[in-house]
Amino acid sequence: RLFKRDDMVTTDLAPRTTWEGNTGAWLAEVASRTGSKRTPGEYSRYLARFMATVGGDPAQATTAHVHAFAYGAGPHGREPSPSTVTVRLAAISSFYDFARRMGLVATNSTADVKYPKARPPVPRGLEVEELQRLLDVLPDTVVGKRDRAIIITAVFTGLRRQEILGLKAGDLTRNGAVYYNVRVKGGITRRRELPQPAFNAILDALEADGRPLEGLGPEDSLFNICDVTFYAYLRKYAKRAGLGGLKPHDLRHTAAKLRRNNGASIEDVSALLGHRSIATTATYLARMEGEEDKEWRELADNFTVEFILRWSGCSQP
Repeated sequence: RLFKRDDMVTTDLAPRTTWEGNTGAWLAEVASRTGSKRTPGEYSRYLARFMATVGGDPAQATTAHVHAFAYGAGPHGREPSPSTVTVRLAAISSFYDFARRMGLVATNSTADVKYPKARPPVPRGLEVEELQRLLDVLPDTVVGKRDRAIIITAVFTGLRRQEILGLKAGDLTRNGAVYYNVRVKGGITRRRELPQPAFNAILDALEADGRPLEGLGPEDSLFNICDVTFYAYLRKYAKRAGLGGLKPHDLRHTAAKLRRNNGASIEDVSALLGHRSIATTATYLARMEGEEDKEWRELADNFTVEFILRWSGCSQP
């Protein structure tokens, strides 16, 4: 039986146990769809905070509730950035879309909440010299060799942090070269060659840790570290190397940048990054490299030297 209240149509046939069961099913769907271990946890935390604003009953949520939560100050009293608002809305919208498909609500109460406009940040990719500085500050210890293997693997494969840290011994196969299987964003499984420098760094790290590759089981992790801890170590290394503000995802940007600098085509970089569309890669590279202006020289040739100097504010050549 349906009833309408304010700006949301919902149902009174969904007891609390039904909502809780469907929340678990929703998170399982998010995990399957995204191929990420982090996203379901992040979405779950946002949903829990949102549910607290509506007394724990999802059926009581209105568009006004969603807007207030998305754009409101966080637990620490800070105003959210556009990217934070976007993630909050994505989480709540995903939940209510699932609830609608399951017949628990008739409409998605997030539909009329506008997403903020935000200019994506310029991707940061390290130059070869900067990457060398970063690797040089890593200690020659078990931890240092592990982190060196992670960084080198990221730069040679373009994989995301969680995709690398989720690699298991059974994901590596040898067929002449070494290949890795990895489940990437979107739930797609990829099989690509593992560049030899990355494989050598992994072998060195495992030997130093007393876990040689040949002694590992298929489900044993190659890197015994969680993503948050690796981020903390990377920040420390970056500060020592004079590369403050470096993020794990910047290593993926570095992979694209170095390939591009070495003459790789957009198609090659797109294949490396696993983008579904070359247009996505082209936009990605344009933001990182800047857009080339191929016509300005021809335009300048139409003017006299005196005009150019006067126009640019110069008094003499």
